[in-house]
Amino acid sequence: MNILILGGTGSIGQALTELLKNTAWNVYVTTRTRRENVQNITFLQGNAHDEKFLAECVTKEHWNVIVDFMAYSTQEFSKKVELFLESTDQYFFLSSSRVYAASNEPLTEDSPRLLDVCTDETYLATDEYALAKARQENILLTTNKKNWTIIRPYKTYNNNRLQLGMYEKEEWLYRLMMGKTLVFPNELKKRKTTLTYAADVAVAISELIENESAYGETFHITTTESLSWEDVFKKYTSILSETTGKQFHIRYVDDIEMFYNIWNPYQIKYDCNIDRRFDNSKINRATNNKLQYTVFAEGINKCLKKFIESPEWRNINWKLNFWMDNITGEKTKIWDADGLKEKARYVKYCIKK
Repeated sequence: MNILILGGTGSIGQALTELLKNTAWNVYVTTRTRRENVQNITFLQGNAHDEKFLAECVTKEHWNVIVDFMAYSTQEFSKKVELFLESTDQYFFLSSSRVYAASNEPLTEDSPRLLDVCTDETYLATDEYALAKARQENILLTTNKKNWTIIRPYKTYNNNRLQLGMYEKEEWLYRLMMGKTLVFPNELKKRKTTLTYAADVAVAISELIENESAYGETFHITTTESLSWEDVFKKYTSILSETTGKQFHIRYVDDIEMFYNIWNPYQIKYDCNIDRRFDNSKINRATNNKLQYTVFAEGINKCLKKFIESPEWRNINWKLNFWMDNITGEKTKIWDADGLKEKARYVKYCIKK
């Protein structure tokens, strides 16, 4: 039994790989960086966007399952979809619950998508993430094959992915850990959101593998727990204060359009500024109600404390940091940057500016 995981080093991919360890599956995972094989997990080093590397991986044999965590442009996906479907018994396409339009009711898999109901012609002319995922779903829906399963996670978290609104941890947490004030849109703080533990999503995917009720179907994989972004921030900072003994501050800014100049405006308008509540009864039926979802307060307490013990940062957004400084009246100095790598990036940005 062989499974290929494309781009399997993100939060959900890592959790799924760990879950499949020590099983009867032979698991192959593509990764850009060199990793040591372990037990039944084989890492294939290369960029899955590279056509030659991808073809070598996908045609290595006929796969029982391919789980695809890659993000494609619609044009790129349209060229590859037949290869995927012909090379496996079941192809999992990672979409996103960002595809959904605003709804006053809990979202089901049949709720309207932005692509279908949005009237913003400027936005529709783009291939922004939510639109791209919906268009790629349509490509699968119109094929003559049904050996695919579309999954729509929403905002997921683990030890290394901790989101706050549109910000990743490199935008919000790094700034707080420097002792600076975070800047956040006032309009978003009461918006309802859902954050799902990545390991829970991985379990749900594993329950859909070779599940007859999953073929040719779409599932969002989310908890039904609903929190405001203000509540999420308070939970984060409560854990941080308990762990570090420090106090952390946020400034809510009334003019949301200010943020459009520094961030992807469509992510703010058509995702973060929409209440997200979910009805996950469809996947519960498909999995015979086997799924359990971690309560956010419990999951984030474990994940955030684990991260603080051994923090690993990707590239810090210094442009965003200095923009926030202009609003808060604070100053970020080179010694505030954590480590030589970030000090070098700090200097590089200052030179460009």
